[in-house]
Amino acid sequence: MRIIAGAYKGRRLTTPRGDTTRPTADQVRIALLDTLMPWLPEARVLDLFAGAGGVGLEALSRGAAHVTFVERDARAMQALRANVATLDVAPVVRVLRESVRRALHALRVEAARFDVVFLDPPYEGDDVRETLESLGDAALLADDAVVVAQHLTKRAPPASTGALTAFRTRRFGETTLTFFRAGGYDAPSQSPSQRG
Repeated sequence: MRIIAGAYKGRRLTTPRGDTTRPTADQVRIALLDTLMPWLPEARVLDLFAGAGGVGLEALSRGAAHVTFVERDARAMQALRANVATLDVAPVVRVLRESVRRALHALRVEAARFDVVFLDPPYEGDDVRETLESLGDAALLADDAVVVAQHLTKRAPPASTGALTAFRTRRFGETTLTFFRAGGYDAPSQSPSQRG
């Protein structure tokens, strides 16, 4: 796996051994990050179920200011930490080794706010729905934030949950990206750096 575009383009990333994590395919990652480009300059990104960090690191490469990674699998965490070290981005990342549920609670307590949230949980189970419901109160979302869920095409999340409303989908065979927003716009009215 390599960084596809931006400041770290071409840099090789470590992937975890075994089959407990599923790296986001290059085709999906390209479409995801290309769609997110209006939100990325100076953005604070939350990468949930982060695996080896490919999406969050790609966001940094394309101009995000900071990424918080949440992952609990030991092998994925080892690969993620290796990738952070390889790219020398430790000052602009935070790595939380715990469940997404616990991490979201802790981030609420800290009053953290994010411009972009990406979640790619295991395809079995209800983690997509549960995580979107947790994010639906918008407590962790900046104005004009976007939330993206990667999920099985045949298991689409609800069109809305709490403050989140789906506004776009991108399908790649069995995998689909569903984009949600908490505000009333398809794209941010201004970048995070302009919002101060």
